[in-house]
Amino acid sequence: MKRIALAGVFALLLVVVGCGRKGTESTPSQAQRKWTIGMSQCNLGEPWRVQMNEDIKQAAAQHADEIEVIYKDAQNKTEVQQAQVREFIQMGVDLIIISPKEARPLTKPVAEAYQKGIPVIVLDRKVEGDQYTCFIGADNVKIGREAGKYLVQVLGGKGKVVELKGLMTSTPGQERHQGFLEGIAGSQVEIIFDADCQWLEPIAQREMQSALARFPQIEAVYAHNDPSAHGAYLAARQEGKGREKSIRFIGIDALPHEGVRYVKEGILTATFEYPTGGKEAIETALKILKGEQVPKNLTLGTRIFTKENVEQGGEPIP
Repeated sequence: MKRIALAGVFALLLVVVGCGRKGTESTPSQAQRKWTIGMSQCNLGEPWRVQMNEDIKQAAAQHADEIEVIYKDAQNKTEVQQAQVREFIQMGVDLIIISPKEARPLTKPVAEAYQKGIPVIVLDRKVEGDQYTCFIGADNVKIGREAGKYLVQVLGGKGKVVELKGLMTSTPGQERHQGFLEGIAGSQVEIIFDADCQWLEPIAQREMQSALARFPQIEAVYAHNDPSAHGAYLAARQEGKGREKSIRFIGIDALPHEGVRYVKEGILTATFEYPTGGKEAIETALKILKGEQVPKNLTLGTRIFTKENVEQGGEPIP
């Protein structure tokens, strides 16, 4: 009887241990919680920004089992974007990606998120200070400088130029202007008219009409983005007398369906690539969420597209 009792206890222990092992083995197979990323886009009124969101969506789709992205459009309103960042903080998202409308007004809410332990990737336009996890963007000073050097070359060292600027309270607008001045320094290329077009084609078209009315000797237009360059071209064409054919139009962005197409059609003399950074933002976000170290600044490359190289995919600028 004693042996039978011991055998029963032993059998019961095997059952208990077996159940314990089964529970332990089932833990890894349980569905892992997805990381939530909040994405605040300053506006979707620019084709380049629409493309940025699309690039983020395509990159995120490759990791659908790991991350979920919540998209918000600030509709070109700084106060709305400030509120969006703070809403993401309240939601307790795991990471924030923001492409700011303006540098200074977005600095504080970004810093608030960062100080609360939420990683922040700043995309395209910078904020002030260093209270963020990673900035991703191309070198706007370099792009502006290369655009200036290119215009000096095609104009033979001298000429009257219109500069159609982006939003000058944003860092890309400021840096593309600064770089352009560096690129034309020492030449006889002169800026005779400039305007803040806020990246928008209709404003650029209107400002170019004003420039043409005042300065018939315009030889080139340097626009901070391709929509503005295209707006300037339309204004010149509307003036008649073949003015659009006598002016060189230079833009920035080089989206395949926009700037690159304009070069192929002979509308733009050249465009410089400004990558959206959408793919890189998701790649960097995943590294951060997995505890990997990332650089404070990630600088993306650029290319120039002209009629000579557009069919070959442009030419990289070292």
